[in-house]
Formats: sequence, structure tokens, C-alpha cells
Amino acid sequence: MQYRWEVIEISEKRDVSKEDIIKRFKRIEGQVKGIQRMIEEDKNCIDILTQIAAVRAAVNKAGSLMLEKHSMTCIENAAASDDRKKAVEDLTKAFQSFISFTDR
Repeated sequence: MQYRWEVIEISEKRDVSKEDIIKRFKRIEGQVKGIQRMIEEDKNCIDILTQIAAVRAAVNKAGSLMLEKHSMTCIENAAASDDRKKAVEDLTKAFQSFISFTDR
């Protein structure tokens, strides 16, 4: 499925764009590098685990935003398409994929 990355309104409070998603993942990348440094420097295990939890939460949030964007695209495609069943199947696959990942 092709994404249209123009800014779309996700909620009344914020818009999300491709650049926003990329910034999130760059921040996550920095957090992971920080965790690597903490391990190399033998930092406190509780502090490292706290940072790991923060990375997991950040990845889940980014995934939620991507899923939200994908959902909007699927809904728009379903409304404009004669093959609504295919659009709903694509949306269902996306939800199942994300939910099975976050439940692990």
C-alpha cells in the first residue's frame, strides 16, 4: 500500500508527517546508542532497564502513529474503491501485525 505522506490530521491536537515519524526514529536510535554506552560503562542495571522501557514505549508510540496513518489511508481507499473488501482486509492485516508484535 502506498502512503501519502502529506500532513494529515490525526486528532484535534496534532498532525503527523513523514518528517515527524523520521524524527521519532532518530530519537529512538539515539536512545539505543545511549543504552549501548551505559552497558559498556557498566552503569546501574535498573537505569539501563528504565531506558530500555523508554525505547520500547517510544517504538510502540511510533508504531501506533504509523498504524493510525495506515488506517486513514485504508479508509480513504475503501471509500473511493469498488473493492472495499480488499481495503478492509489490508487494514485488518495491519492491525493483526501490529498487535501481535506489541503483545510479545
